[in-house]
This record gives sequence, structure tokens and C-alpha cells, in this order.
Amino acid sequence: MEAQLAHWLIGLSRRKKAFILICTDIFFTVFALWAAFSLRWGVWYLPVNDQWYLFAVAPLIGVPIFSRLGLYRAIIRYIEVRALWAIIQATSFYALIFAFVVYESSIQGIPKTVTPLYWLLMILLVGSSRFFARWWLGDIYSSLAGERSALLCRKRNVVIYGAGSAGVQLAAALGHGREYNPVAFIDDDLLLHHQKINSVKIHPLSSLSYLIKKHHVSDVLLAMPSASRSRKSEIIRLLEPYAVHVMSMPGLSDIAQGKVTVDALQEVDIADLLGRDCVAPNPLLMQASIDGKVVMVTGAGGSIGSELCRQIIQLQPTVLILFERSEYALYTIEKELAYLLVKADRIQDIELIAVLGSVVNVERMEKVCRLFNVQTIYHAAAYKHVPMVERNQGEAIWNNIFGTLRAAQAAIAADVDTFVLISTDKAVRPTSTMGATKRIAELILQALSKDTQQQTRFTMVRFGNVLGSSGSVVPLFREQIARGGPVTVTDERVIRYFMTIPEAAQLVIQAGAMGLGGDVFVLDMGAPVRILDLAKRMIHLSGLEVKDEDHLSGEIEISFTGLRPGEKLYEELLIGDNVSETSHPRIMRAEEQVIPWLELEKMLNILEQATKEDDFEKVRAILMQAVCGFVPQCGIGDVLWKRDSLQGKTKMSL
Repeated sequence: MEAQLAHWLIGLSRRKKAFILICTDIFFTVFALWAAFSLRWGVWYLPVNDQWYLFAVAPLIGVPIFSRLGLYRAIIRYIEVRALWAIIQATSFYALIFAFVVYESSIQGIPKTVTPLYWLLMILLVGSSRFFARWWLGDIYSSLAGERSALLCRKRNVVIYGAGSAGVQLAAALGHGREYNPVAFIDDDLLLHHQKINSVKIHPLSSLSYLIKKHHVSDVLLAMPSASRSRKSEIIRLLEPYAVHVMSMPGLSDIAQGKVTVDALQEVDIADLLGRDCVAPNPLLMQASIDGKVVMVTGAGGSIGSELCRQIIQLQPTVLILFERSEYALYTIEKELAYLLVKADRIQDIELIAVLGSVVNVERMEKVCRLFNVQTIYHAAAYKHVPMVERNQGEAIWNNIFGTLRAAQAAIAADVDTFVLISTDKAVRPTSTMGATKRIAELILQALSKDTQQQTRFTMVRFGNVLGSSGSVVPLFREQIARGGPVTVTDERVIRYFMTIPEAAQLVIQAGAMGLGGDVFVLDMGAPVRILDLAKRMIHLSGLEVKDEDHLSGEIEISFTGLRPGEKLYEELLIGDNVSETSHPRIMRAEEQVIPWLELEKMLNILEQATKEDDFEKVRAILMQAVCGFVPQCGIGDVLWKRDSLQGKTKMSL
């Protein structure tokens, strides 16, 4: 019966609902006035003489005022506490008008204390009636909605970690959705334990097992967008033993910028899982090579190149040139940056130029640099996927080695001020062709820096893996977990360094501003991560269990595929021990052996000819001669050379 009545009320038109509220307020204006007289006299009050006049006038004054101040426009079942202030304002204004009418009339026997009593009673009756209706109708409506949605899709019971303002907003947003049902909060604040927020109880973390069993909880939602990564990492580690899927709210900056809503839940950010807190960038270093300058980014559509572009447009260059060989990648990053400029109302301040071309084409590179008077180049164009490069060594040598050489020569010819090479930790004692090509790219810039006739300042920045880049292990693991496994790990001993793409881009910009010429900067990548441990953590945080000999009932199996061609068990950032600190705590300067340009130039000429002739045995010999510590892990693997060798045909140019 109660549910039917609530359902009938909810189904009424807005006009009929307003009429019911008006009738209720008419009753309250009369009843509150009678109660005020009764409380004042201490007896059951009965109006005498012309006092009946007040009971007729009260609703005639009150209802128009309440209507004017919006008390009949609110949706009662969604009314919030802030609406109480509107009720107080409306009843206060009404009480003042009523008092003026009373004391301007000639009605006798009206005590002065009746008006304030009347005002308080009106606040109590009007306010409490609306919040009672909100509680009653909202509760009934939620249960009815829950029954309806259960027929379509059962809402998953979830626990929200964090009972602060973000957690409360998240619970409210989810309460109106159809997917999640918040059944409890978890918070570390002892003073909040066993308290309730909108009928949802707050528990300590020790109660999570009990909550999982009682409510069949499937997910824990982290509602701590402002917490540091180290704090989030600590909490994630505490949640790992529980069989729940851990998700998180988006960051405050994304919510504030309108990119996402509060309830736009996402998988746990791998950066939070690793717990590496960012160091605030130095504004002077960030702006030194960009503010008011013409900047070009090669490989602008790649993982690092595109993030560099996003960072650069925030630092007020006059012109940003996007140089990219992939048409689609260039189109994508140009469209994104144009949107960001329009959104920030800076489309008139920064000229965005998209140039389609290859860094191997020195004439095009030089023409672009001269035409736009380029002052700073960030050279991110490179082939970097180790196994792919092993199978296509010739093209990788053209792009990584001679592409860097041609870009550097174009920069020198056009008097570019600063040239920053994005290098890799795989250039240190490489075991792969990719690492060897990147080390030679470093050697080229180091050798060119010794030439006192040119003014271009060459700088190299060397770092390890970045999270979320193309080919990164993290999205691969997520995809494999979503498919039900297996999760593939090359070797149980493999360790890697990780850094987020935005942090890497910021550090590259700052390191580039520090260079004096020929500097090799290495970034502090933090503690190394065991890839097997990373895979296990990602499986646990998905609410699943690893399937192995000890846990045959697990859902996701981990299989070991063996090291891929050219891969190492661990990476290094330094060739020697000669390293010094800089003004930035996460940037170090390395002093390493340099090959003089005349000697290196001879090697490059031979390398170029050998590559043109597909003589990859000679290519391998030159790489080993030039790169200190290069120990190839696999044989010569260029696919076309290999096919030619097998068929015994004349080698053809790639």
C-alpha cells in the first residue's frame, strides 16, 4: 500500500504535485499560527472576536511568497540540505510580512512573542515536511527503481574507499546510476568509523572481508583524487589480498577541466600502482627553450612526441611545427592540439603547423628549419620496437642513425639554437640493433658538438620505459586479462624501469634547457619493477587470482615466452660511473667516451654503403666497432636479407 501510494505520487504531473504542496502549506500556515498562540498562552487556544481574521489572511500571504521564492519548483525526492536555506529565507520573509500585517491592524490581544514563535514553527513544519517526503519518496523510489533495474541488469555492490567529499559525490552519482550500488565506505580516519553518510556506513579497512561476504562486494572504488601516488600505492597494496576489482575516480584536474565526470570510473592508474610521485617542474627550465620561440618536434605523432607537443603548447611558443612521416598520426595530433588551443582561447597566440615528411630527407628538414626560423628541435622520431627492428635492421639504421644525422645537419645549416635527442636506456651496453642505433645517434651529436664552427647546442636525454606508450607491457597485460588470459611474460627475472609519459616529457624539456653542448642527461627512473610482479598485481587488482601449481582454481594463467630477439633481462642508464648531479633532483649528467667526428664520419660512410647494399654482416661489424659493449643476442635478422640468402638470389635494395 505504501509503495503504491509513493508510486502514485511520483507519477503525478508537476502541476498536481505543486497543488498538493500548496494545500499542505495552507494547512501549516494555519496550524502553526494556532500552535504559536497555544504555546504562548499555555492552553489550547481558541480564537476570539476578530482574531479569526489572521487565520484567513495567513495562507493568502504565505502561499504567494513561497511560490515566488521557488518552494514549489523543487523536485522533492532530490532535494538537498542546501534547500533548507531557501526555506528559511522564504519563511523569514513571510514572517516579517505577517508581523507587519498583524501590528498594523487593530486586532486586540496579540502578544509580541507570537510572531517569533510562529516563524520558528513555520521553519520546522515546512522544512521537516519536505525532507520527510524526500526520505520517504526517495527510499521508496530507489527500491522500486532497484527492482526494475534488477530485472534488466543487477547492480553490483561496491565499497568506496574514502569518505571525504569526493567519496560522498561518487556515492551520490552512483546511487542514481544503474550499474553500481554503494553499500559501505572505508576510511582511515578513526573518528569517522561507524558514522553514516546518507545511510551508508563508514568502516575501517579491517571490515572489508566482512563486507565482501555480507554484501557480495565485487569492486572497491578509490575516491581519493587528491592523494599522492605513494599514498595510493600504499592503499592498493593493502587491497591486493582481497578478491575484488579495484577501480578509481579520475583526477581532480580532469574533473575540473570537464574532461570527465565524478562517476567516470577507470582502471587503477599504473602510475598509482608503482607509487612514484612527480617532482614539480622548474618553470624557468620549462620555458627556457620554448617561451616565445619557434619549436619543432620530429616524430610528433608518437607516444613521446605527442606528449611533448601537449606540454609545449602550454609554454607559449610562437610557432609549433609538427614534423611526422605518418599521415594519420600527424592528422590526429594536429586535430587534438588545435582543439586544446581553441578550448584555452589561445588559437591566436600559437601558430600550429603540420609538416608531413621524413627526417632522412635532409633537404626538406633544412627547408622547414630555414623557412620558419626554427630555434628549438625535439628529435623524437625513431623506430624503437626491439623485435621489429631486429627483423628490419636496414630501415631502422636509415631512420634512427641517418635520420638523426640528417636532422642534425639541417639544424646546423639553419642555425637552430637547441637540438634535443630523445634517447633510450637500451643504448647502454646494447644487446639489440635498436639500442646500437640509438647509441650511434648519441655519438653523432656528441661528435658534432665538438665542432666550434657551428652554434647549435646538442643535448641527449636518456630514459627507460614510459607507461602507456605504443608497445608498452601495461596495455598488453590489461588486454590479456580482459580476454581471460594467459598473461605473457618473457622471463620471470626481467626487470624494467617505468615513468609516466607526461613526467618523461617534462624532464626532457627541462634537461634540454640545461645542456651546454654534447651533454648526455639520464633521468632518475626510480626503483626497477619486476615484470612478473607487475603482472600478478594487475591480475589481483582485476579481482582475479593467478592460476598456478599452488592455486589451480585461479582464473588467469601466466605463461613465460622467453626473451624476444635483442631483449635484455635488465636495462641500464649509464655506460660508465662518471655521473654528476644537476639542479634538478631527477636529472643527472653523464660523462661518456666520444668518438671524434672524422673517425665517426668514416664509419658512417661505410655503414651507409653497407646498408644500401644489404650487407648486414658488414653492418653488424661496424655497429660492434662503433658501439662500446654491443653484444648482439641474435643473428642478422633483416627479413629481406634473410629471404634473399635462403633463395640464393642477388641481394636487392630495401
